[in-house]
Amino acid sequence: MVAHVHAFTAEPRYAVLFPGQGVQRPGMGEPWRATPSWELVETVSRASGFDVAELLLTADQETLSRTDHAQISVFTASLLAWSEFRRHDPSAHVAAVAGHSLGEYSALVAAGVLSPADGAWLVGERGRAMAAAARQRPGAMAAVMGGGPEQVTALVEEARRDGAELWVANHNSPRQTVVAGSRTAVAATAARAAGAGLRYAVLPVTAACHSPYMEPAGTALRSALDRTPFASGTIPVVANVDARAHRGGDHWRDLCARQLVGPVRWADTLHVLHEELDATAFLDIGPGATLAGLAKRTLPKVPSPRFEVPVPQAA
Repeated sequence: MVAHVHAFTAEPRYAVLFPGQGVQRPGMGEPWRATPSWELVETVSRASGFDVAELLLTADQETLSRTDHAQISVFTASLLAWSEFRRHDPSAHVAAVAGHSLGEYSALVAAGVLSPADGAWLVGERGRAMAAAARQRPGAMAAVMGGGPEQVTALVEEARRDGAELWVANHNSPRQTVVAGSRTAVAATAARAAGAGLRYAVLPVTAACHSPYMEPAGTALRSALDRTPFASGTIPVVANVDARAHRGGDHWRDLCARQLVGPVRWADTLHVLHEELDATAFLDIGPGATLAGLAKRTLPKVPSPRFEVPVPQAA
């Protein structure tokens, strides 16, 4: 089994992108099971307290939909892909990395700011804290498509003036924004979106991520962050909350804490990776193709391949 990246005529300067919660699927660890990188699964399991092999190989969709299970599973699958990418193409030029929401922790490991074990422990603590917050205050999220961020922000502000608990959670692309808040507010906003000529899709989640609904998780996450060493790292990481390039260091504790309740500035992140850090290609690493799709819609002239692994052959 050989992993591969689509070929380019010139040597690319990659911005490697790591996905967040929502891309998990049953059996997503199977392609990596026979690779040398599979030893990372034991490292993550010991550090996080989850049986990650079971989650990656045999867990069903309902099991994987739990916030804590989804996060540690996607984190591990992303690290497996990153490890195999570096093993197969050690000379590839990685100019910078970034991760969407949970994926920011994968990016910090890839950049050498966090060790795999420390990253796994943090992701485990973050997932548990967010799951507890969602049980305490269930929420919802929806993708609003077809309008720019200003239009969606105005729609959200109008809903809030009417008393709705609704916030912008992700600026994903020039034509896709995710909103989060109470289940009632998210459901009611469908009519507002339709009236404005926008498409609206409620997401299959039970938490209002990147909104004040996650504030109850903040204390536990901050405690975990304060106990975690952040190294200087080797390559820049563009942060979700400010769309700026950062090296490693203790300031990541504050960036990660703010990210829990603040919106993900993903479209701005892609522009920074390409225009300020001179990345000539976006490489989507990990399960799914969500980030490759967002990159194509945001900067269509910049190549955005996926790191692919063939489906294992049946015995």
